Amino acid sequence: MSEAMGEPAANGRPTVWTKPLRSLLGLAMAALLIAVSGTLISLGYVRARDAALTNAEADMRAFSERLIDRLGILSGRTTALVGFTASIANSFLVPPPERMTDKIKLLREIIAQSSNLDGIYAGYPDGEFIQAVDLRAPAWRTALEAPDMAVIAVRSMQMEQTGDRSNRLIFLDKDGNQILERRLLSTGFDPRKRPWYQAAVNGTMPAAIGPYTMVTTGALGMSISQAHSGNGGIVIGADIDLGTITEFMARERLTAETVAFVMDAAGKPIMHSDRGLMAHMATQKEKGELDVSKPVDPLLTGIKANLPAGNGVSFADIEGRTYIILATSVKSVLLLAGHRTVVAAPLDELTATANRNLYQGLAIAAAIVILGLLAALFLARLITQSLSQLTANANRLQDLDFTAPSHVSSHVTEISTLGRAMNRARDAIFTFALYVPKELVRKGIESGQFAGRGARRQEVTAWFTDIYDFTTLSEQRTPEEVVALLSDYFDIFNETVGAHGGEIIQFLGDSVFAMWNAPVADEHHAENACRCALAVERKLKVFNADLKAQGLPELRTRFGIHTGTAVVGSVGARDRLQYTAMGDTVNVASRLEGMNKVYGTAILASSAVVALCGDAIAFRPLGEAQVKGRATALQLFEVVGEKTEADCSQTQAALQT
Repeated sequence: MSEAMGEPAANGRPTVWTKPLRSLLGLAMAALLIAVSGTLISLGYVRARDAALTNAEADMRAFSERLIDRLGILSGRTTALVGFTASIANSFLVPPPERMTDKIKLLREIIAQSSNLDGIYAGYPDGEFIQAVDLRAPAWRTALEAPDMAVIAVRSMQMEQTGDRSNRLIFLDKDGNQILERRLLSTGFDPRKRPWYQAAVNGTMPAAIGPYTMVTTGALGMSISQAHSGNGGIVIGADIDLGTITEFMARERLTAETVAFVMDAAGKPIMHSDRGLMAHMATQKEKGELDVSKPVDPLLTGIKANLPAGNGVSFADIEGRTYIILATSVKSVLLLAGHRTVVAAPLDELTATANRNLYQGLAIAAAIVILGLLAALFLARLITQSLSQLTANANRLQDLDFTAPSHVSSHVTEISTLGRAMNRARDAIFTFALYVPKELVRKGIESGQFAGRGARRQEVTAWFTDIYDFTTLSEQRTPEEVVALLSDYFDIFNETVGAHGGEIIQFLGDSVFAMWNAPVADEHHAENACRCALAVERKLKVFNADLKAQGLPELRTRFGIHTGTAVVGSVGARDRLQYTAMGDTVNVASRLEGMNKVYGTAILASSAVVALCGDAIAFRPLGEAQVKGRATALQLFEVVGEKTEADCSQTQAALQT
């Protein structure tokens, strides 16, 4: 198959680019597979990405809801304990040291009910204070230097009979038995100046303070406090360790880079899932305060700048990554009421599975495209093999070559049909070629002279033959025998003329009309015509010997050769043309063939032939003769034979002497 791009088109038509079928089929298959695979992968990726975002939003909302639920549970449980303690007549209605045993028992019970309590305490209007802390917290155990067996520590600040305020620390074991008591230096601590006391004193509802960093343990905590129903100046309070909340925020993140935090109504973050960042945020100050005046994280700043309105979702590009941000208001929870939980997750992590599926799909699609391309190339190879064979057969038909078989097998119906059509065309052309000089047609096509009716003047060597007394011979044989004899006879001429560069223009009965220098140019056309006549004469001697051996008469053939200008071209009707030569040159050659009878010769040639042959052919001059149809006499020569190099040397020597 041709791989030319834009080959010149015939008859002035615009050029058309061509490519091998193998390439076109491979490209078409690859394009189809890429288009189909790309479309399916794109749809799958978009659906997977949308599903990932939908699921991520649902997971983020679920996370926020779980966080708020935990805050609600923690808040509700602590509020219930504080509220219960503050709502009934109990030992807290009198300041310490009165009813200390009852106070300690109640404090132990409250701590046992909630593992999230950092401590439970009570403040009095005269400045007395009592507090119980859970020593299971390592920070408390270290800060208080607690004995090994101690599980609860009770601190009390009370007015002694001496008028001085004392600061006592009692350590209790798991059964509530006192292990050790210490007298501590006065710290100047006054519960009446603490935010938790001031927020609840003389009130009827619980109050929440914080979050803040607790002084002793350094943990993040909040306080819930409520005035005692029996005395509004007595405030019952509890510190809640929010460590479980921050641990939950860090543990339950959707992805490794997901950020979760809680911000107050003013937009200040108070809790964060990043423990390191939380340590920076929770700079230790006085109890109830938190240093968030300066941004400590550019990601946090970017998220705050792109918060969605209400409980919605937004997207933000922060530090080269796209984040999906979900904000949820905290409602109906005493702790952090009016605050918002914020969850921000990197879009690339949320869609990581979709991206992996995309890459896997692309890899699979690439493999499919490669396999499809290989299959297409293999299929195209099978098809093009058959088409190449058909093309080769067509080219052979163009050259009128019928030697090679034209059968082409293919599983493609169209190619098989085309192959059968080519066979029928081959048979038709083969049959047609039996009736036309195929070498003449081939060379005429190659020379470009077979382009319709038309002729031109051209120098040619015309060559005529005839069988002596053929009419009598034909009368003595049956038509079938005559045809068989002539067929063998003409085979000699057809083979020999073609071998010497000539073209048989026409078989005329028992005569042969051949021509040199047309349609293909031949510089030595006169010489080749003479050599051909001598070669035919030699072959006829062998042919006649066979006839004689069979008891048949010999065929005596005469030749006439003349060189001159003739009108050469295709003449005839519109749908039936014949390539021939016309003019005096052809007539003279025919007349020379007939004049062999007068001179008793076999091959006669004119002086024009002799002039072109030079020293290649040996001639015997016969003098002048008047040729029928010509006004002037013609010099006649008998073609004797081909000169050898020795003959040429002798001729040169004779000329020099």
